[in-house]
Amino acid sequence: MKRPVDHGAMAVSGYTVPWHTAAGTSVGLHVSSSRQVRDIRIVRLDTPGAEPMNWRVEPTGSAVSHRDFDHGSFLRVAATELATEIGGVAFEVYLTRNDGARVLFESGNLRLGLQDGRLTSGLDGKSLDSGVALPANTWLKVEISSNDGATVLRIDSDDLLSPFHLDHGFDLPWRPLPGDMVFGTSMANDVRSLNAKFSAISLQTAAGRVAWTFPTLLPSGPLASTGTDRVLFLETINQPAFCMTSRRWDGSSFDPRLVPSHYDAVHCHDDDMGALQWPASCQLQIPAAAPPGVYAFEVGHDQGSERIVFFITSSARRAPLVFLVPTATYLAYADEFLPAHLYEWRCEDRGHSFAIDNNLKSLYDYHNDLSGVSICSTRKPKATLRDDYNYPLCGCPHNLPVDLHFLRFCHSNGIAFDLITDRDLHERGLAGLRDYRAVITGSHPEYMSVEMEHALRQFAAAGGSIAYFGGNGFAGKVAFHDDLMELRRSPLEAGRTWDGAIAEQSLSITNQPGGYLRASGRGEFSLTGVAISLMGFDGARPFTRTPESRQPSAAWLFDGVTSETFGDDGIVLGGAAGYEVDATDPHLGTSPETMVIARATGFPDSFVHDATRWYEGGDSERDGRCCAEMTLRHLPSGGLIFCASSVAWCGALPAGDAMNDVGRITKNLLAHLAAKTSQ
Repeated sequence: MKRPVDHGAMAVSGYTVPWHTAAGTSVGLHVSSSRQVRDIRIVRLDTPGAEPMNWRVEPTGSAVSHRDFDHGSFLRVAATELATEIGGVAFEVYLTRNDGARVLFESGNLRLGLQDGRLTSGLDGKSLDSGVALPANTWLKVEISSNDGATVLRIDSDDLLSPFHLDHGFDLPWRPLPGDMVFGTSMANDVRSLNAKFSAISLQTAAGRVAWTFPTLLPSGPLASTGTDRVLFLETINQPAFCMTSRRWDGSSFDPRLVPSHYDAVHCHDDDMGALQWPASCQLQIPAAAPPGVYAFEVGHDQGSERIVFFITSSARRAPLVFLVPTATYLAYADEFLPAHLYEWRCEDRGHSFAIDNNLKSLYDYHNDLSGVSICSTRKPKATLRDDYNYPLCGCPHNLPVDLHFLRFCHSNGIAFDLITDRDLHERGLAGLRDYRAVITGSHPEYMSVEMEHALRQFAAAGGSIAYFGGNGFAGKVAFHDDLMELRRSPLEAGRTWDGAIAEQSLSITNQPGGYLRASGRGEFSLTGVAISLMGFDGARPFTRTPESRQPSAAWLFDGVTSETFGDDGIVLGGAAGYEVDATDPHLGTSPETMVIARATGFPDSFVHDATRWYEGGDSERDGRCCAEMTLRHLPSGGLIFCASSVAWCGALPAGDAMNDVGRITKNLLAHLAAKTSQ
């Protein structure tokens, strides 16, 4: 259902297409504004101080205006597909949580509606409130047939303990035309769409039965029917979730590749939102010599401005180091809802307020029917992806602004780097890292595709190095398709965010298991040697050197560092070890070659242990592992892997011309890697 963008929290919002691209290509700005736009210019964000770029932004002819959001997924067979005699329709539906007025099915002169769960029906404008409540959370088979001038509705459930059966007749014929046939909303799309799974849709036509089977793999377009020579197409509108358990799922397998008929359902939600189709209001032709970096369209209006971020990536090697932009993590967090009844806000942020006002959801949120949000498009506003963003849970910068703090440190200290996105790495694999000596990460590269993680592993095996300047990285598995990114959370993540049903963890883009990379034999411990150990939103802690750090293989890292303890200040919770921190665990795969070179302890009691770790010694061992561990591993290939093991590390770097011990360690490492002979 469409509604105008609520600009109460942000006067301007939008997105770019593409989100990241190379110099010499073009990028379009798709924007909505409630105020008169004064000017649009390009600024570079990863250099000390926002740097205006003297690049011409060209209007497209589609002026900036107040746009709409379109929420709610549903299914549709267009009227043009229905130019044939139809005698009946059948489908399976699994209702979840639906309050108020909803529509189950509408076609021609027939509407099946719900009012607070009670079935209402209408034929030729004659309404009937049956008073019958359709059961939720059980599969129903709905059949509608029309012949001899009468229409029959039959609904049956599969629940053996609470069986449901309804037969209802109308003394009027059902006439499917004119108009579309829709499942889960009204033909006018003027009510909230239905929260429900659908499966096994079929029509009885003059030529015979036509049917649609929802594939386990996400389709790239409308679904073609089977059963007759004339193929009809069914559209899925606004990105419902595919690869969902259906009426045929019996618990015998959790793998859709083995039993695809058990996963032939889609889940529609009233707050789903597919890729937006706002027109581009202006376009930038990026100069061929533009340096790679983090940029934004700065849209000025009479009360201020907003910046809409995009990335210019490297197309050829110019530096020995390459920074990996964690767009998967940025997208997963974008527009996080953070409902006040679940989370204590420590600061306000207009991006989160905008998300709440417009019912936008991140991949950390749950739908209105309590199922998890598992797929989203880059073609949407990312209101929390800003250089001035503060995370309400910790009252300080998070993700992009922390990574910008790191990149500005590099520029201030003469550290040259190229820049690619993790999506580039996903698509190009090891070839995208060829000739680089080291990959460097930002503060929180949490989400990875199998392809990304494998490319990093191959890179290190071939002699490359990885400088992991973050915490809780290389953990969650994602998949990509065009502008879409998908993740499915596992029960291992319960308590931190929504957790999906075990049977519905497989990704619809690949049909591979979702959840943690670790569960697929990849990820944090086997790649970097560390994984998240603690999470908390109170004060961060400093690191203290270990005796191992004085061994010749590690001592160079601390050149110029005179204090045993370092990192007692920073823009993220006031220190170098905070928010989410990592530690080793040989039981879970940390290599014996991994050296712990610094450790942070003394975290507040509000920090919680990672629920996926099990300690043989029980509570006493767990309490003794309340720490963050900075590590260094020299690989047989000649490369090395450094782990700062803290989301807060980059935030503890000095700004401008200043220097501190966190900066010295970081600079020592990057200078060493830049000079290191590639293998």
